[in-house]
Formats: sequence, C-alpha cells, structure tokens
Amino acid sequence: MSKTVKDVIFLLIGSFVFSLAVNMFVIPIGLGEGGVTGISIILYYTTHLSTGITNFILNGILLIVGYKFLEKKTIVYTMITIIATSIFLHVTEGWGLHLNEELIGMVFAGVLLGVGIGMILRVGGTTAGSAIIARILNKFLNWKVSHALLIVDLLVVLASYFIIGIEKLLFTIVMLYITTKVIDFVIEGFDAKKAVTVISSNKNEVADQINEQLDRGVTILNGRGNYTKESKEILYVVINKQELIKLKKLIKKIDDEAFVIVHDVRDVIGKGFLSA
Repeated sequence: MSKTVKDVIFLLIGSFVFSLAVNMFVIPIGLGEGGVTGISIILYYTTHLSTGITNFILNGILLIVGYKFLEKKTIVYTMITIIATSIFLHVTEGWGLHLNEELIGMVFAGVLLGVGIGMILRVGGTTAGSAIIARILNKFLNWKVSHALLIVDLLVVLASYFIIGIEKLLFTIVMLYITTKVIDFVIEGFDAKKAVTVISSNKNEVADQINEQLDRGVTILNGRGNYTKESKEILYVVINKQELIKLKKLIKKIDDEAFVIVHDVRDVIGKGFLSA
C-alpha cells in the first residue's frame, strides 16, 4: 500500500472521528467549538442549518483565500478533508448520545476531536478553517500547530458565549484543552521516550553497560565545567520510558555520584525506534 493511500485513509478516518465527536457529544451537550465548525454549530443552534452544508461552504471559502499559504500536498489533503468531514457531519447528524453526566460527554468529545484532528494533521492535511490559520502561524511565526489552533479556536468559542451561556462556554474551553493535548500525542507519538544525559567519572563503563544491557547506542558529547574549567565527556542516550528504572539502577551501581538529567522526548526516528 502506497504512502498516499495510507494518508488518504488517515484523512477519512480522522474526518469520521471528528464528525462523530461533534454529532455524538458536542451538539447534544450544547457545547461550542472552534473555527469554522464552531461557527457551523452556532448556526445550527440558531437556524438549524445542517453543519455539513455550512462547514463545506465556509471552509471552501477559507481554502480559496488561504491556499497560497499552503503546500500543494496540503491543499489536496485539505480538500479531501473538507469534503469528507462535510459528508460525515451530514450523515452522522442525529447520532447524538444524550448522557445524564455532561462531564463524561465533554471529556469524550475532547478526546475524539483530538484524535480526529491529530490524524488529519499528522499526514499533512488540515481541517481547514482555523487549521489553515494555524498552519500559516506555524509557517511564518514558528508557533506550535496545536497551540496556534487553540488560540484561534478560543476566539470563536468566546464569541459563542452569547448563544451557549457561561457554563457551556467553560465546558467548551476545557474540552478544547483536552483536544489540544490529544493532538500533541497523536502528532508527536503516543510512546514517550526519555533522553538521558549522564556526567560520570566512570563514563566508559557506564556507556559499555548501556550498550550491553539495554542495547542502546550512546553519544559522547564534549563539555567543560564552568567552575573547574575541566573538560568533560558527557553521555547522551535515548531510551523507552520502561527502560528508565533499569538505566538509573545501572548508573547508580557503577557511579552513585553520577549527575543524571532525564528529558521527555516524543517521536524518535532512527535505528531502534520509528522509521521515518
């Protein structure tokens, strides 16, 4: 299966999951949303116009306006997403789950929205609307896509206050926060890795044991202590989070005075991890 076919499958699944979130949770609970979808939902609340139709029209206009800021591949993928999302929003209309506990619905809405949008963004597409603006901000201002999306969406959500009221507005803001965190995980990888920096007087033995016991490569960096002015060789290794405890014990056994720094890392590409 070619990468393009896989990408299109991701776009379709992401569009479907996004549409489910809107029609199964967001609208039945009476929440708002960001971007064009948020505007479509407001129009649905006030005029009962189909979200699928308004989503298609408004996103189409924004794509025409913003196409020059996007790569050719992104434009094609976004067109696919707009069509698929509009169809799925129309098809799944009325699939709502009327829950007694709105908090549960809000959480599931945030998770599903994040999964859907994340799948679309991961393969290079956008959900159009605010996502196009987020891509522009990412390209020219180097803003993180998920954070730019959150800011743009919040502006639309705040405007929905006059329709959904303060309580639903606060629920919506929490839902968008959950969505943003889920997008980060989907785009950057669910399996968080750990990058470990080690400064030890027994660096060679530590490096050899990491190679043998964890089967991980170790990079040696050159450094110098500011106070002592002494040159130091620093070990740097990336591991799975499950290996962290074992690594700490290994280092402590060899050098209990070693200086160890642990960093969170996501989406590592290379030998022993993900392929590009």
